Order: sequence, then structure tokens, then C-alpha cells
Amino acid sequence: MPSLRPLLALGCLATWGIACSDPAPIDYAGPTADWPGFGGGHEGLRYSALTQIEADNVEHLEVAWTHRDDAQPDFGPGVRATFQGSPTVVGDALYYCTSYGKVFALDAETGAERWEFDSGLERENAKGAPLRCRGLGHWRDSAHSTAERCTERILFGTRDSELIAIDARSGEPCADFGNEGRVSLEEGMGGAEAWEYHPSSPPIVVGDRVIIGALVYDNLRVGTTSGVVRAYDVRSGALSWSWDPAPEHWKRRLAPGEKYVRGSPNVWSAFSADIERGLVFVPTGNPSPDYYGGLRDGLDQYGSSTIALNAETGELVWQFQTVHHDLWDYDVPAQPELFQVPGVGGGRPAVAQPTKMGFLFLLDRETGEPLYPVEERAVPQAGSVETELLSPTQPYPTHPAQMHDIELEAWGFTPYDRGACEEAFAKYRHDGLFTPPSLEGSIVFPNTAGGMNWGGVAIDPRSGIAIANQSHVAQVVELVTREEHDELAKTAVTFPDELFPMEGTPYGVRREMLLSPFGAPCNAPPWGSLTAIDLRSGQILWNRPLGTTRDLAPFPLWFDLGTPNFGGGIMTASGLYLIASTTDHFLRAIDVESGDELARLRIPAASPSIPATYRLTPTSKQFVVLAVNGPEKSQSMMAFALPDSD
Repeated sequence: MPSLRPLLALGCLATWGIACSDPAPIDYAGPTADWPGFGGGHEGLRYSALTQIEADNVEHLEVAWTHRDDAQPDFGPGVRATFQGSPTVVGDALYYCTSYGKVFALDAETGAERWEFDSGLERENAKGAPLRCRGLGHWRDSAHSTAERCTERILFGTRDSELIAIDARSGEPCADFGNEGRVSLEEGMGGAEAWEYHPSSPPIVVGDRVIIGALVYDNLRVGTTSGVVRAYDVRSGALSWSWDPAPEHWKRRLAPGEKYVRGSPNVWSAFSADIERGLVFVPTGNPSPDYYGGLRDGLDQYGSSTIALNAETGELVWQFQTVHHDLWDYDVPAQPELFQVPGVGGGRPAVAQPTKMGFLFLLDRETGEPLYPVEERAVPQAGSVETELLSPTQPYPTHPAQMHDIELEAWGFTPYDRGACEEAFAKYRHDGLFTPPSLEGSIVFPNTAGGMNWGGVAIDPRSGIAIANQSHVAQVVELVTREEHDELAKTAVTFPDELFPMEGTPYGVRREMLLSPFGAPCNAPPWGSLTAIDLRSGQILWNRPLGTTRDLAPFPLWFDLGTPNFGGGIMTASGLYLIASTTDHFLRAIDVESGDELARLRIPAASPSIPATYRLTPTSKQFVVLAVNGPEKSQSMMAFALPDSD
């Protein structure tokens, strides 16, 4: 590969006004580590003990290899795909999945392709939300040699509502798993279309069980498909247990032949697990539909919660609810993260749960009790429709305090667009966080995408520092009568305007991002941010905008205003935070202690994912790997490493 150092030097001049220093010799004395699962492993901390890449050399990172998949199927107009796949690195292999149901195995050092598996995604299941696959599960049979077929397995869920097991060495389906390597997740789901219920996040493997949840299209109707969590035998694919997140009085209503309660809270985000304690931690969504709960009759008992289940039996161990009677689509979006830090909660084993509201709840891992006081505070009640049942209070953590503490005010580049945004703000109801949906339209801020979302937070288990990336964009949620919905549905509705029927309720719902005539958010920036928190004191260490308007606006309209971001970042023991989830096309390196940006490396397209980092042997380089969208329908896995010294 030609050296990229001259280009990087020009990039330093263009970005910083100074030249990059010459690279120092690579230090091979530091630790080695892989990246064995989503979020870095069962704990989900998004942290690595690696130190080879550090503050003094991160600016010299260059592309080590790129693996690109151009052979994507054409599902026709209107089908969207977003490459969110965070890779798994075990042994000397890197595994990743694409939005189109493909899995690749690469040589982790060189990026050379070892095999490709195509699940054969059905065209009719490509409708709805964007196609995506966020990651993979991995299992190794400790009782047999990995040279034997399927004693090491890659497991993943598909848009066709299947759980698939393939041989990690060859990419061939494991014939002893289900039906020739496939288990249908439609069984017991009440005849819903496969695309209405499908995994969007990776399964987790605990012992010899693979545990999986799924996304549910929960604004289509009352009583859409169940949000059940299920565990399967990792060898045979036989169902081991199921946990249906519905109260007993709902389970007694099951019709003959039904297995699971329709409309129960779904689990679309990633799990974590405490292997020693035999616990799996489950982030739940809210019952269907999202924005009207007058017919739930307690069905949201387990909604918008962090749940601990017995990994062997599926029995409920504890629950902590982050939102009562959720009407804002404030489902728990992120993997519960497991840590234990002296000085945090008395040093007890803990769970950190990021939320869309900008709250970070710190919980006792064994009991679910908050490590610090959580206050039930009164929340807005006015404006809701008469048949709704609002919770009078919502839980607010006191340690740390809300990280999305940004005042909602109209903003614009010019008096013209600021005036338009002021008119929009005056048109709709906003009484603060938890303003209920209304017929006149209510401003939801943070919106349904957060605050924090599925990218989670990165936590250093030594220092107790957590870093969160967040989005800050106001949204309108407006209930509409059935007649109004049917009239609006006659015209095409596309993002950022969305219309959902919520059949079976008196209302449909319209969602709209509050954007100016120029297409920018109407609320004041930053529209994306990074926040560092000291988990010991609960105090904010620093806060900074994340993202620029580059790649959204033409030059010279490139401003450091922060932009909405999707995905997350990782931390390393060398004091770096690495993130590439912004709408501008950069991989950034941030100093954990100060929040200063140390490097901004150009990438070809957006990367709405979570990077991974690994160093496999004492003679190896440390790699930083991330998923990159485009161009067009292609999807690429890019690896960065330090250059060889001259």
C-alpha cells in the first residue's frame, strides 16, 4: 500500500493549521487484547486495555486495510440500509455482518477475506425500518477441538426473523442447529409478518445458551406481535426458555394456541451478561403502541426497564423501571454495562444504564437497587387526551444528574429561519421533559432517538470515568383522530415526517423533527455532544460539541455546532476516546482527561456504528476498526493502525 503520511500531513495543515510531527517507532511492549463481542465483551464497557495507540501518536493513524462488499442486492426504491455492524475479533479472525444479511470472516491482521455467508434475505422482508445488523454472537465448545466442524460458531439474527448458526472456520451452516443451521423466530408469534418482528441487535451467548430479543414495529396496531426474549441451545437450536415481558393477568388471556402475549414490551437493543453470577441483563422497550397507553391495562409493567434474568432458566431476578407508563418511545435503548469501581456505590458490582432522556442510572448488579438516590418527581399532566392514564411522577437519578440538560430555545442561522422556528415552538405544547402527547402537538426533547441511544457509553473500569455521545434535536409528536390519520395517509409520508396508524386506538400519531426552512434543527446547538462524567463524584468533567456541518452543507458553511450522531465510541487504557458516529465523515480521537480533540481522520462516508480495537500478539500492531457506509450500496470495514517508522 502507498504511504498515506503525506496526505495525513496535509490533513493536519488543513484541519489544525500545523504540520504533523514525524511518527515515532511503534512501542510493542504493551498489552494485547481481542474484541470478543458487542461493546467489547459480555460487560459491554466499550473499553480496551490497549496502549500502543496513544495521545502522542494517534494523529499518525493511517488506513491499514479495507474490506468492501459491493455485491449488495437491489431491493428496489424506498428500501434503506444503514451499516451499523460492530465487528467481533476472536483468535486471529474478525467477523462482521452487513445490513443485507451477509457475514464475513477476515484475517484480523491483513483484512484478507476467509469466507462469506449470505443468509438470502427475502425481498418482502426488506420493507419498514432501514436494514441493519449491529453485531454477532460467538461460541466456542471448550470440550472439543476448534478444528472440528461447528465447535466454534457465529450466531446472528436476520430480517427474515431467523436465528442462524454458522461454522466460524468455514462459514458453512451448522446442520445440527435447528433446520440446517436456522431457527425460525416466528414460532408462537401470532402470525405477524417476519419484518414486523426481527432482531436488530446481536444475540448474547452465556454458557451453552444463545439468548436473543427482537425489534417490534410497535406503532402499527394494538396487540402487535410479542416482545418475548428467548434462549436456545447453542448446539441443537432447541428452545431452552422464554421470558414474556407481560404481567400474569395478561398471560391468562392467551387464546388457544398462542404462546406469547401480543403487544408486550420488546427488546431491540443489546444484552450484557455476568457469567459468574449467571445473570443476563435485558433493556426493554415499551408496549405497542408507543404514544397511546389508555388500553394497556398494566401491560407496561416491564416496559422501559432494565431487567435481570437467570441465564439458565429465564426467571426474573430483578427489575428497575426507567420510565413509568412510557408515552414518548423512551424505551431503554442501550446495552446495560457492567462495572465495579472502588468509590462508586461502595465498590459494589454495578450496572450502568444509559437512557434516551440523558439519564445514566447506576444500579446494584445483584438486586437492581439504585446505588444512589433516585427521586420520583412530578411531571407534566396537562394536554393529554382524556382517555390516557398518565404517571404523576417519573424517576430522576441524582448521581449523576441528567446529562441532556440543555435549554430548549429557538435558533437560526438568520433572522428568517429563527423566526420560523420561533413560530413552530409557539405552535406546539412544551412543558418540559415528559410533556405528554397531545392533539395540538407536543414537543419531545430529547426526542425518540435521544439523548443517548444504542451506542451506549464508554466506561473506564479503573478510573470510573464514563463518556457519552448524545443527540439534541427537538421533535413534535401529535395525536390525530382516526379520520385525520386516514386523510393524511393518502399522501406519502417520509422521514423526517412520519405517520403511524396505531390501529385499535382512537388515534393515529404524527412525528416530525422540528427543522428550520434551511433543514437545520430549530433548537439551539449543540445538536450533538460528548459528555465526560466522574462516576465517583457524579460530576461532569467536561462537555463539548460533537460533529460539524461538513458533509451536510457546502463549503464554507462548515461549523462546529455538533450534529446528531448514531453509534458510539470506545475508550482505551492510553487515555483515548475514539468515535466516528457523526454525520460528518471523520474518526475522532479525544483526550479522556481534558476533552481536547487530538486527531480528526477523514473516512469515505458516515460510520453510524461502534468502533472496535484489538492487538493480537506481542509483535502485532493495534488496530482500530469501524464500519463505513457507501458509496452507494457498498459497505466497508476499515482498519487503522500506526505506520511503520522509517
